[in-house]
Amino acid sequence: MSWHVRVIPNRYADSVRLMAISRAVRRRDGVSRCELGMGTPANLELLGRLGARADASPADLVIAVDADEGTAAEALRYAEQELSSRDGAVSAARARVRSLAAGMRELDGANVALISVPGEYAPLEAHRALSAGLHVFLFSDHVPLEAELELKRRGAELGLLVMGPECGTAMLGGIGLGFANVVRPGPIGIVAAAGTGAQESACLLDAAGVGVSHIIGVGGRDLHPQVGGLMFGHGMRMLAQDEHTETLLLVSKAPSPEGVAAVADHLPHGIRTVAAFVGWDGAEAPFEVHPTLEEGAIAAAGTGSPDISHLEREVDARRAITSGRALLGLYSGGSLAHEATTLLEPDLGPIAGNVGHGPPRADGGHSLFDLGEAEYTEGRPHPMVDLDLRIGMLERAADDSRTGCVLLDVVLGLAAHPDPAGGLADAVRRAAERAVVVAHVCGTPDDPQDSERQIQTLTAAGAIVAPSNAAAARLALRTLR
Repeated sequence: MSWHVRVIPNRYADSVRLMAISRAVRRRDGVSRCELGMGTPANLELLGRLGARADASPADLVIAVDADEGTAAEALRYAEQELSSRDGAVSAARARVRSLAAGMRELDGANVALISVPGEYAPLEAHRALSAGLHVFLFSDHVPLEAELELKRRGAELGLLVMGPECGTAMLGGIGLGFANVVRPGPIGIVAAAGTGAQESACLLDAAGVGVSHIIGVGGRDLHPQVGGLMFGHGMRMLAQDEHTETLLLVSKAPSPEGVAAVADHLPHGIRTVAAFVGWDGAEAPFEVHPTLEEGAIAAAGTGSPDISHLEREVDARRAITSGRALLGLYSGGSLAHEATTLLEPDLGPIAGNVGHGPPRADGGHSLFDLGEAEYTEGRPHPMVDLDLRIGMLERAADDSRTGCVLLDVVLGLAAHPDPAGGLADAVRRAAERAVVVAHVCGTPDDPQDSERQIQTLTAAGAIVAPSNAAAARLALRTLR
């Protein structure tokens, strides 16, 4: 196989669309890898490391396939056709817009701009949106911290939200942005510095029969001392004034003392506030704090924990099938991976991988990986969209007699894979022949993927499916005791 490259001058496509097309091309016979992206220096450098070369500018779109000589040309044509067909899917009644100003003319009354451009251009576009009086949902990554601080200061001064950078989930007035789930309306407003943390919290509330008014994502760095929780505070104040919001649920990985102080400084009066700070060490705080997403959602909803005794009995029965004693965690959601690790390490000790306190790799020991981190997503789609990486790792686990338990999340949502359980089922079935497979579906029955159908598919493949990520971690721990 060899690399074949095509450059389309002055053509832009957003990253979500490019990921979907890349996945479709890679599934064709004779194609080993496909990369689609704008011709930014970072993308061209990545292609160079892979062995491909492209002469392109940041305004050009690059298609690169590593394929057999006989199939490369057809794969490139297919990618171009997919780009054109997806462009054509836009309503003919509405001209394709190429600027913020044109978009505002086409969609009169819009008050939110969703920005997904390379990080070096994102601040300029976000400032333009703020100047136009729009709230900003900033999906882009690689935005300098100084630029984030400047944007958020300006947004706060203008009374506008700057959600992000690297904001993957929000829901405003029932309208989901990014990877958001379809949840019932209700009295709890969420402010989150953790994307899948917000998703898990909202889905647990939905399962408890308690809905969500809004989800304001702020990006993972908002509680950084230099940013000072600017959007956390602005989001809390906005929700405190919202007539449909009665309780605030704050979601984040455990912040630093400076981050906690920033939240406390911005805390609005007259509204109940609950925090789910994953990995919280129990230190005092001037508001109610819980160390897991599950506990935070239960406290906010005022409900009890779901009964998992039947799942515990199933785990006990299945332990007999495996002689392995090692855990393998394969996560697509960073917040979920972090929550699982904080629950597992007190009993299992340091866990290897890119989340826990163990080494990067473990030969036969416990390991857990957040496959959504940059080291795994550079040059390939996010695992919430593309299942190939996890399928390969599950297949290797099925061949390793040392693996006693496989723990994984399946995250649903508006921009997620259309049928993740179906895509993973064969690999789960193989792994379940040798190890106990414990999974959690983060989603709702109203999601496009239908959480109930996803649970049925995983169960039929041999997985034990827990009602929360925290419960899944506890079941995995029970397997290995």
